Amino acid sequence: MGILHEDVVIIKQNEKEDEATVITINCPDKTGLGCDLCRIILFFGLSIVRGDVSTDGKWCFIVFWVVGKPSTQWSLLKKRLLEACPSCSSANNTLIYYPAELQPPKPPDVFLLKFCGHDRQGLLHDVTRVLCELELIIQRVKVSTTPDGMVMDLFFITDARELLHTETRKDDTYHLLKAIVGDSMVSCDIEMVSPDITACSQGPPFLIPPAITEDTFNLEMLDPCQNGSCHSSCVPVMIDNSLSPVHTLVQIVCRDHKGLLYDIMRTLKDYNIQISYGRFTTKGKTDCEIDLFVVQADGKKIVDPSKQNALCSRIRMELFRPLRVTLVNRGPDTELLVANPVELCGKGRPLVFYDITLALKMLNTDIFSAEISRHMIGGREWEVYRVLLDEGDGSSVPRSKIEEAVWRNLMGWE
Repeated sequence: MGILHEDVVIIKQNEKEDEATVITINCPDKTGLGCDLCRIILFFGLSIVRGDVSTDGKWCFIVFWVVGKPSTQWSLLKKRLLEACPSCSSANNTLIYYPAELQPPKPPDVFLLKFCGHDRQGLLHDVTRVLCELELIIQRVKVSTTPDGMVMDLFFITDARELLHTETRKDDTYHLLKAIVGDSMVSCDIEMVSPDITACSQGPPFLIPPAITEDTFNLEMLDPCQNGSCHSSCVPVMIDNSLSPVHTLVQIVCRDHKGLLYDIMRTLKDYNIQISYGRFTTKGKTDCEIDLFVVQADGKKIVDPSKQNALCSRIRMELFRPLRVTLVNRGPDTELLVANPVELCGKGRPLVFYDITLALKMLNTDIFSAEISRHMIGGREWEVYRVLLDEGDGSSVPRSKIEEAVWRNLMGWE
Protein backbone atom coordinates (compact mmCIF):
# COMPACT_ATOMS: atom_id res chain seq x y z
CA MET A 1 0.00 0.00 0.00
CA GLY A 2 1.34 3.41 -0.95
CA ILE A 3 0.76 6.75 0.73
CA LEU A 4 2.25 10.18 0.23
CA HIS A 5 4.98 11.02 2.74
CA GLU A 6 3.24 14.18 3.95
CA ASP A 7 0.01 12.26 4.64
CA VAL A 8 1.46 9.77 7.15
CA VAL A 9 1.57 12.32 9.99
CA ILE A 10 -0.34 15.58 9.63
CA ILE A 11 -0.19 18.26 12.30
CA LYS A 12 -2.69 21.12 12.08
CA GLN A 13 -1.60 23.73 14.57
CA ASN A 14 -4.20 25.67 16.50
CA GLU A 15 -5.09 29.12 15.20
CA LYS A 16 -6.37 30.40 18.56
CA GLU A 17 -4.78 30.04 21.97
CA ASP A 18 -7.76 28.19 23.46
CA GLU A 19 -7.91 25.65 20.62
CA ALA A 20 -6.20 22.27 20.41
CA THR A 21 -3.67 21.22 17.80
CA VAL A 22 -4.86 18.23 15.75
CA ILE A 23 -2.45 15.37 14.99
CA THR A 24 -3.58 12.85 12.38
CA ILE A 25 -1.69 9.58 11.83
CA ASN A 26 -2.50 7.28 8.92
CA CYS A 27 -0.27 4.19 8.76
CA PRO A 28 -0.13 0.39 9.12
CA ASP A 29 -1.15 -0.99 12.48
CA LYS A 30 0.90 -2.90 15.01
CA THR A 31 0.28 -3.94 18.59
CA GLY A 32 1.45 -1.16 20.90
CA LEU A 33 1.55 1.58 18.27
CA GLY A 34 -0.85 3.75 20.30
CA CYS A 35 1.41 3.40 23.34
CA ASP A 36 4.49 4.41 21.36
CA LEU A 37 2.74 7.47 19.92
CA CYS A 38 1.37 8.58 23.30
CA ARG A 39 4.82 8.20 24.89
CA ILE A 40 6.31 10.53 22.26
CA ILE A 41 3.54 13.09 22.73
CA LEU A 42 4.08 12.96 26.50
CA PHE A 43 7.85 13.44 26.06
CA PHE A 44 7.16 16.65 24.12
CA GLY A 45 5.19 17.98 27.10
CA LEU A 46 1.78 17.84 25.41
CA SER A 47 -1.54 16.71 26.86
CA ILE A 48 -4.08 14.75 24.84
CA VAL A 49 -7.56 16.19 25.42
CA ARG A 50 -9.36 14.03 22.86
CA GLY A 51 -8.54 11.01 20.74
CA ASP A 52 -10.04 8.70 18.11
CA VAL A 53 -8.52 5.39 16.99
CA SER A 54 -9.78 3.12 14.22
CA THR A 55 -8.10 0.07 12.66
CA ASP A 56 -8.93 -3.05 10.70
CA GLY A 57 -5.92 -4.86 12.16
CA LYS A 58 -3.69 -3.96 9.24
CA TRP A 59 -4.08 -0.22 8.72
CA CYS A 60 -5.00 2.37 11.33
CA PHE A 61 -6.26 5.94 11.44
CA ILE A 62 -5.55 7.91 14.62
CA VAL A 63 -6.46 11.48 15.55
CA PHE A 64 -5.20 13.24 18.68
CA TRP A 65 -6.24 16.69 19.88
CA VAL A 66 -3.38 18.05 22.01
CA VAL A 67 -2.61 21.15 24.04
CA GLY A 68 0.66 22.29 25.54
CA LYS A 69 3.45 24.81 25.53
CA PRO A 70 3.70 27.27 22.61
CA SER A 71 7.41 26.48 22.19
CA THR A 72 6.67 22.95 20.93
CA GLN A 73 8.89 21.95 17.99
CA TRP A 74 6.12 20.63 15.76
CA SER A 75 8.37 19.59 12.89
CA LEU A 76 10.52 17.55 15.27
CA LEU A 77 7.43 15.99 16.84
CA LYS A 78 6.20 14.99 13.38
CA LYS A 79 9.55 13.36 12.66
CA ARG A 80 9.48 11.36 15.90
CA LEU A 81 5.89 10.21 15.31
CA LEU A 82 6.78 9.14 11.79
CA GLU A 83 9.71 7.12 13.12
CA ALA A 84 7.36 5.25 15.47
CA CYS A 85 5.26 3.99 12.55
CA PRO A 86 6.15 0.61 11.02
CA SER A 87 9.14 0.55 8.68
CA CYS A 88 8.86 1.76 5.14
CA SER A 89 10.73 2.47 1.93
CA SER A 90 10.44 5.59 -0.18
CA ALA A 91 10.17 6.03 -3.93
CA ASN A 92 9.03 9.09 -5.91
CA ASN A 93 7.91 10.82 -2.71
CA THR A 94 5.62 7.89 -1.91
CA LEU A 95 6.10 5.69 1.14
CA ILE A 96 5.56 1.96 0.83
CA TYR A 97 4.93 0.40 4.23
CA TYR A 98 5.71 -3.12 5.31
CA PRO A 99 4.89 -5.02 8.50
CA ALA A 100 7.26 -4.40 11.37
CA GLU A 101 10.33 -6.60 11.43
CA LEU A 102 10.32 -9.60 13.72
CA GLN A 103 13.81 -8.77 14.96
CA PRO A 104 14.00 -6.16 17.74
CA PRO A 105 15.65 -2.84 16.85
CA LYS A 106 19.31 -2.28 17.70
CA PRO A 107 19.67 -0.83 21.20
CA PRO A 108 20.76 2.82 21.14
CA ASP A 109 24.29 3.78 22.10
CA VAL A 110 24.64 4.91 25.71
CA PHE A 111 26.76 7.91 26.69
CA LEU A 112 28.01 9.15 30.03
CA LEU A 113 27.69 12.90 30.59
CA LYS A 114 29.82 14.05 33.52
CA PHE A 115 28.81 17.46 34.81
CA CYS A 116 30.92 19.18 37.46
CA GLY A 117 30.01 22.53 38.95
CA HIS A 118 29.25 24.79 41.89
CA ASP A 119 26.04 23.81 43.62
CA ARG A 120 23.10 26.18 43.71
CA GLN A 121 19.36 25.88 44.15
CA GLY A 122 17.64 24.42 41.10
CA LEU A 123 20.89 23.49 39.32
CA LEU A 124 19.95 19.84 38.82
CA HIS A 125 16.62 20.80 37.24
CA ASP A 126 18.29 23.30 34.91
CA VAL A 127 20.68 20.61 33.65
CA THR A 128 17.81 18.14 33.29
CA ARG A 129 15.76 20.69 31.33
CA VAL A 130 18.61 21.21 28.85
CA LEU A 131 18.98 17.47 28.29
CA CYS A 132 15.24 17.12 27.67
CA GLU A 133 15.21 20.03 25.21
CA LEU A 134 18.08 18.39 23.31
CA GLU A 135 16.23 15.03 23.21
CA LEU A 136 18.92 13.39 25.31
CA ILE A 137 17.03 10.65 27.12
CA ILE A 138 18.12 10.12 30.73
CA GLN A 139 18.49 6.40 31.45
CA ARG A 140 20.38 6.51 34.75
CA VAL A 141 21.57 9.24 37.09
CA LYS A 142 24.07 9.48 39.93
CA VAL A 143 24.22 12.90 41.58
CA SER A 144 26.37 13.80 44.59
CA THR A 145 27.36 16.96 46.47
CA THR A 146 30.71 17.44 48.22
CA PRO A 147 31.11 19.25 51.57
CA ASP A 148 32.71 22.22 49.80
CA GLY A 149 29.63 22.85 47.68
CA MET A 150 30.71 21.15 44.46
CA VAL A 151 28.47 18.77 42.53
CA MET A 152 29.35 15.80 40.35
CA ASP A 153 26.41 14.68 38.21
CA LEU A 154 26.68 11.52 36.15
CA PHE A 155 23.97 11.11 33.49
CA PHE A 156 23.74 7.92 31.45
CA ILE A 157 21.90 9.10 28.37
CA THR A 158 20.83 8.06 24.87
CA ASP A 159 20.34 10.42 21.96
CA ALA A 160 16.99 10.37 20.13
CA ARG A 161 18.75 12.05 17.20
CA GLU A 162 21.60 9.46 17.23
CA LEU A 163 24.22 12.18 16.78
CA LEU A 164 25.94 12.34 20.16
CA HIS A 165 28.97 10.49 18.79
CA THR A 166 29.75 13.58 16.70
CA GLU A 167 31.79 16.51 17.99
CA THR A 168 29.18 18.96 16.71
CA ARG A 169 26.43 17.43 18.83
CA LYS A 170 28.70 17.32 21.89
CA ASP A 171 29.66 20.97 21.40
CA ASP A 172 26.01 22.00 21.05
CA THR A 173 25.21 20.21 24.32
CA TYR A 174 28.14 21.89 26.10
CA HIS A 175 27.29 25.39 24.87
CA LEU A 176 23.57 25.12 25.71
CA LEU A 177 24.39 23.87 29.21
CA LYS A 178 26.84 26.76 29.65
CA ALA A 179 24.25 29.26 28.44
CA ILE A 180 21.63 28.01 30.92
CA VAL A 181 23.65 27.31 34.08
CA GLY A 182 26.33 29.99 33.53
CA ASP A 183 29.28 30.13 35.87
CA SER A 184 27.89 27.26 37.93
CA MET A 185 29.36 24.88 35.34
CA VAL A 186 33.03 24.00 35.77
CA SER A 187 33.31 21.15 33.27
CA CYS A 188 31.16 18.88 31.12
CA ASP A 189 32.47 15.75 29.40
CA ILE A 190 30.59 13.26 27.21
CA GLU A 191 31.86 9.81 26.30
CA MET A 192 30.37 6.58 25.03
CA VAL A 193 30.23 3.78 27.59
CA SER A 194 30.47 0.05 27.10
CA PRO A 195 27.53 -2.27 27.88
CA ASP A 196 29.10 -3.56 31.10
CA ILE A 197 29.34 -0.03 32.53
CA THR A 198 25.71 0.57 31.61
CA ALA A 199 24.68 -2.65 33.34
CA CYS A 200 26.53 -1.67 36.51
CA SER A 201 24.51 1.54 36.72
CA GLN A 202 21.33 -0.40 37.47
CA GLY A 203 22.44 -1.28 40.99
CA PRO A 204 21.51 -4.29 43.09
CA PRO A 205 17.94 -4.61 44.42
CA PHE A 206 19.09 -4.72 48.05
CA LEU A 207 19.58 -0.96 47.87
CA ILE A 208 15.80 -0.64 48.22
CA PRO A 209 14.81 -1.05 51.89
CA PRO A 210 12.47 -4.06 52.39
CA ALA A 211 9.81 -1.96 54.11
CA ILE A 212 9.68 0.42 51.16
CA THR A 213 9.43 -2.45 48.72
CA GLU A 214 6.50 -3.97 50.58
CA ASP A 215 4.59 -0.75 51.27
CA THR A 216 5.29 1.13 48.06
CA PHE A 217 5.28 -1.45 45.31
CA ASN A 218 2.77 -4.08 46.40
CA LEU A 219 0.34 -4.13 43.49
CA GLU A 220 -2.61 -5.85 45.11
CA MET A 221 -2.60 -3.52 48.08
CA LEU A 222 -2.78 -0.50 45.79
CA ASP A 223 -5.89 -1.62 43.89
CA PRO A 224 -8.54 0.68 45.41
CA CYS A 225 -11.39 -1.55 44.18
CA GLN A 226 -9.98 -4.87 45.28
CA ASN A 227 -12.60 -7.37 46.44
CA GLY A 228 -15.33 -5.01 45.32
CA SER A 229 -14.72 -2.48 48.09
CA CYS A 230 -14.93 0.62 45.89
CA HIS A 231 -14.71 4.12 47.30
CA SER A 232 -14.35 7.65 45.99
CA SER A 233 -10.81 7.03 44.75
CA CYS A 234 -11.82 4.01 42.70
CA VAL A 235 -11.51 4.18 38.91
CA PRO A 236 -14.63 2.62 37.31
CA VAL A 237 -13.55 0.10 34.64
CA MET A 238 -16.27 -1.97 32.99
CA ILE A 239 -16.17 -4.75 30.40
CA ASP A 240 -19.12 -5.51 28.11
CA ASN A 241 -19.31 -8.28 25.51
CA SER A 242 -22.94 -7.69 24.53
CA LEU A 243 -22.56 -4.64 22.26
CA SER A 244 -20.38 -6.21 19.58
CA PRO A 245 -20.28 -9.73 18.12
CA VAL A 246 -16.50 -9.62 17.67
CA HIS A 247 -15.13 -7.04 20.13
CA THR A 248 -14.99 -6.54 23.88
CA LEU A 249 -15.92 -3.05 25.04
CA VAL A 250 -13.76 -1.58 27.81
CA GLN A 251 -15.26 1.55 29.38
CA ILE A 252 -13.29 3.80 31.74
CA VAL A 253 -14.36 6.92 33.62
CA CYS A 254 -11.67 8.68 35.63
CA ARG A 255 -9.98 11.92 36.56
CA ASP A 256 -7.58 13.27 33.95
CA HIS A 257 -3.85 13.32 34.63
CA LYS A 258 -0.64 13.85 32.71
CA GLY A 259 -0.06 10.84 30.46
CA LEU A 260 -3.48 9.28 31.10
CA LEU A 261 -3.88 7.86 27.61
CA TYR A 262 -0.26 6.65 27.70
CA ASP A 263 -0.98 4.74 30.93
CA ILE A 264 -3.98 3.03 29.33
CA MET A 265 -2.13 2.22 26.12
CA ARG A 266 0.97 0.81 27.83
CA THR A 267 -1.20 -1.43 29.99
CA LEU A 268 -3.01 -2.82 26.95
CA LYS A 269 0.32 -3.23 25.16
CA ASP A 270 1.78 -5.22 28.05
CA TYR A 271 -1.32 -7.46 27.99
CA ASN A 272 -1.01 -7.82 24.19
CA ILE A 273 -4.52 -6.39 23.74
CA GLN A 274 -5.31 -4.82 20.35
CA ILE A 275 -7.61 -1.82 19.95
CA SER A 276 -9.95 -1.95 16.95
CA TYR A 277 -11.77 1.27 17.74
CA GLY A 278 -11.39 3.73 20.57
CA ARG A 279 -12.57 7.16 21.67
CA PHE A 280 -11.12 9.36 24.40
CA THR A 281 -12.88 12.53 25.52
CA THR A 282 -12.49 14.97 28.38
CA LYS A 283 -15.52 16.30 30.24
CA GLY A 284 -14.81 19.72 31.64
CA LYS A 285 -11.32 20.21 33.02
CA THR A 286 -10.93 17.07 35.13
CA ASP A 287 -13.04 14.11 34.02
CA CYS A 288 -12.37 11.70 31.16
CA GLU A 289 -14.40 9.02 29.42
CA ILE A 290 -12.74 6.28 27.39
CA ASP A 291 -14.49 3.66 25.21
CA LEU A 292 -12.27 0.96 23.69
CA PHE A 293 -13.39 -1.92 21.47
CA VAL A 294 -10.61 -4.48 21.82
CA VAL A 295 -9.62 -8.05 20.98
CA GLN A 296 -6.95 -10.41 22.23
CA ALA A 297 -3.84 -11.25 20.21
CA ASP A 298 -5.73 -14.16 18.62
CA GLY A 299 -8.41 -11.74 17.36
CA LYS A 300 -11.07 -12.99 19.78
CA LYS A 301 -13.09 -11.29 22.51
CA ILE A 302 -12.05 -11.41 26.15
CA VAL A 303 -14.54 -13.90 27.59
CA ASP A 304 -12.52 -15.56 30.36
CA PRO A 305 -13.71 -13.96 33.64
CA SER A 306 -10.25 -14.28 35.20
CA LYS A 307 -8.67 -12.41 32.28
CA GLN A 308 -11.37 -9.76 32.47
CA ASN A 309 -10.80 -9.26 36.19
CA ALA A 310 -7.02 -9.15 35.79
CA LEU A 311 -7.24 -6.55 33.02
CA CYS A 312 -9.74 -4.37 34.91
CA SER A 313 -7.69 -4.54 38.10
CA ARG A 314 -4.47 -3.58 36.32
CA ILE A 315 -6.07 -0.65 34.45
CA ARG A 316 -7.71 0.54 37.65
CA MET A 317 -4.42 0.40 39.54
CA GLU A 318 -2.39 2.11 36.80
CA LEU A 319 -4.85 5.00 36.56
CA PHE A 320 -5.40 5.36 40.30
CA ARG A 321 -1.65 5.53 40.94
CA PRO A 322 0.51 5.48 37.79
CA LEU A 323 3.53 6.44 39.89
CA ARG A 324 4.48 5.85 43.50
CA VAL A 325 5.65 8.80 45.60
CA THR A 326 6.72 8.63 49.23
CA LEU A 327 9.11 10.21 51.72
CA VAL A 328 11.13 8.03 54.10
CA ASN A 329 13.62 8.58 56.87
CA ARG A 330 17.22 7.76 56.07
CA GLY A 331 18.90 8.27 59.39
CA PRO A 332 18.61 11.98 60.21
CA ASP A 333 17.87 12.81 56.58
CA THR A 334 14.79 12.63 54.38
CA GLU A 335 14.72 10.69 51.13
CA LEU A 336 12.16 11.10 48.37
CA LEU A 337 11.27 7.89 46.54
CA VAL A 338 9.43 7.94 43.21
CA ALA A 339 8.84 4.85 41.09
CA ASN A 340 7.03 3.98 37.90
CA PRO A 341 6.61 0.61 36.14
CA VAL A 342 8.70 -0.04 33.05
CA GLU A 343 7.04 -1.27 29.87
CA LEU A 344 7.77 -4.86 28.86
CA CYS A 345 9.73 -3.44 25.90
CA GLY A 346 12.09 -1.80 28.42
CA LYS A 347 11.03 1.82 28.00
CA GLY A 348 10.28 3.97 31.02
CA ARG A 349 7.94 6.88 31.57
CA PRO A 350 9.12 10.19 30.02
CA LEU A 351 10.03 13.34 31.99
CA VAL A 352 9.70 11.86 35.49
CA PHE A 353 13.07 13.18 36.68
CA TYR A 354 12.29 16.53 35.04
CA ASP A 355 9.01 16.82 36.98
CA ILE A 356 10.61 15.75 40.27
CA THR A 357 13.42 18.30 40.07
CA LEU A 358 11.02 21.03 38.93
CA ALA A 359 8.72 20.46 41.91
CA LEU A 360 11.63 20.59 44.35
CA LYS A 361 13.00 23.72 42.69
CA MET A 362 9.62 25.44 43.05
CA LEU A 363 9.63 24.51 46.76
CA ASN A 364 13.17 25.93 47.16
CA THR A 365 14.23 22.51 48.41
CA ASP A 366 17.85 21.56 47.77
CA ILE A 367 18.97 18.14 46.55
CA PHE A 368 22.02 16.58 48.20
CA SER A 369 22.16 13.43 46.07
CA ALA A 370 20.01 11.58 43.54
CA GLU A 371 20.08 8.41 41.51
CA ILE A 372 17.93 6.45 39.08
CA SER A 373 18.04 2.67 38.93
CA ARG A 374 15.87 -0.24 37.85
CA HIS A 375 14.73 -3.13 40.01
CA MET A 376 12.58 -6.23 39.68
CA ILE A 377 9.88 -5.91 42.35
CA GLY A 378 6.79 -8.09 42.55
CA GLY A 379 7.57 -9.69 39.20
CA ARG A 380 7.72 -6.34 37.38
CA GLU A 381 10.55 -4.02 36.46
CA TRP A 382 10.41 -0.61 38.10
CA GLU A 383 12.31 2.59 37.50
CA VAL A 384 13.16 3.98 40.93
CA TYR A 385 14.17 7.58 41.61
CA ARG A 386 15.88 8.22 44.95
CA VAL A 387 16.45 11.83 45.96
CA LEU A 388 18.17 12.69 49.24
CA LEU A 389 17.01 16.14 50.32
CA ASP A 390 19.38 18.74 51.74
CA GLU A 391 17.85 20.03 54.98
CA GLY A 392 21.04 21.44 56.47
CA ASP A 393 19.76 25.00 56.78
CA GLY A 394 16.99 23.98 59.17
CA SER A 395 14.28 25.61 57.03
CA SER A 396 12.92 22.41 55.59
CA VAL A 397 9.51 22.31 53.92
CA PRO A 398 6.96 20.04 55.67
CA ARG A 399 7.18 16.48 54.38
CA SER A 400 3.51 16.35 53.49
CA LYS A 401 3.89 19.46 51.33
CA ILE A 402 6.91 18.02 49.49
CA GLU A 403 5.16 14.73 48.78
CA GLU A 404 1.99 16.47 47.61
CA ALA A 405 3.87 18.96 45.40
CA VAL A 406 5.89 16.23 43.68
CA TRP A 407 2.80 14.06 43.19
CA ARG A 408 0.70 16.89 41.76
CA ASN A 409 3.48 17.95 39.39
CA LEU A 410 3.91 14.39 38.13
CA MET A 411 0.16 14.10 37.60
CA GLY A 412 -0.10 17.52 35.94
CA TRP A 413 -2.47 18.90 38.53
CA GLU A 414 -2.00 22.62 39.21
